[in-house]
Amino acid sequence: MLPPDDFDPPVGTAITLEPGLRRIVADNPSPMTYRGTNTYLLGTSDIAVIDPGPLSDAHLHAILEAIGPNQHISHIIVTHTHLDHSPLARQLSTTSGAPILGFGDATAGRSSVMKQLMLDTELGGGEGIDASFSPDRHLKDGDTVVGDTWRLDVIHTPGHIGNHICLGWEDACFTADHVMGWASSLVSPPDGDLTDFMTSCARLQAQDWRVFYPGHGGPVTDPAARLAWLISHRMTREAEILAVLNNGPATANEIAQKIYTATPAALLGAATRNVLAHLIDLTGKSAVVPLGELSQTTRFDLK
Repeated sequence: MLPPDDFDPPVGTAITLEPGLRRIVADNPSPMTYRGTNTYLLGTSDIAVIDPGPLSDAHLHAILEAIGPNQHISHIIVTHTHLDHSPLARQLSTTSGAPILGFGDATAGRSSVMKQLMLDTELGGGEGIDASFSPDRHLKDGDTVVGDTWRLDVIHTPGHIGNHICLGWEDACFTADHVMGWASSLVSPPDGDLTDFMTSCARLQAQDWRVFYPGHGGPVTDPAARLAWLISHRMTREAEILAVLNNGPATANEIAQKIYTATPAALLGAATRNVLAHLIDLTGKSAVVPLGELSQTTRFDLK
């Protein structure tokens, strides 16, 4: 799915999305971040900063400039520990005095399967991880975070990374990198887990959402349709992988080159990581088998 052409917001400027909610886009565009990271400012007096973003003096200045004379930053909430979302949190906390809230450090929430694979194999991965992140308050699934005029419900949504959370705000949801409108989420083991990703999608499907506010790109105005597309997209990829293996054993990279034919060469590495995530998931389903110790170069075959 191609990104929408009409999402090209001004960088570093607080834009009102609806009453009580503003968005500032950081100046860190890339093939993986689209126009840049979305930092959300929620509230009218007590301001929650959701995903302060990458280390950037300019972005720090933009956030602080957006806080009015009768406002203060009361919470800094990090949805997950990737370098485009979490590093600015500590500097913003030091400047504002607000505590940092998050699920945990870079390894928190990792599935038992991925923990074991990390110990026993050479999976590679670890792209863009903020290994230094440590929250002042650990959030868990089902927690609530409350300001003077707002409430956020914490939904643990591992998949893109084990410590990923979404935040329900009445009938809206801040979905960070789990659900975006411009691209599907990268799932790169051992931080990413496709089995968890699909379960998290199903959890979000259980609620009737009005809008999703993602970590990159514009609002998702038909959340149900987008979730259905994401699930269908992953199932289609699974079928394509199995079709390639039907012709004989192959590595994740060999499979990616066959099924991601329209993907730019610069993104083929990310595509290979997504394929590896599928292969680990299919191994857990007893649909495929690794021919040797599981790693990023292992050949897989149908079981």
